Amino acid sequence: MYSHEAVVNNQVGLHARPATFFIQKANEFKSSIWVEREERKVNAKSLLGVLSLGIVKGTAINLIADGSDEKEAVDALVSLISSDFAE
Repeated sequence: MYSHEAVVNNQVGLHARPATFFIQKANEFKSSIWVEREERKVNAKSLLGVLSLGIVKGTAINLIADGSDEKEAVDALVSLISSDFAE
């Protein structure tokens, strides 16, 4: 299991279009991936789950992966968030 914290800093947070990019990236990996905010943890490959967290600009989230490509998966998602979804 591998985890890393990231702060979402793009204008709209993890909603609609950025969330779609995030889920598409998560689905490129075999590992199980979760997004954790405060006490809630959801499947990073589920649009409804990710949107239900209500992640807005400035929110710190924890990305957790478990599987054969766990480190690559988390690092790729952290990189995507750090790029502000190429806004």
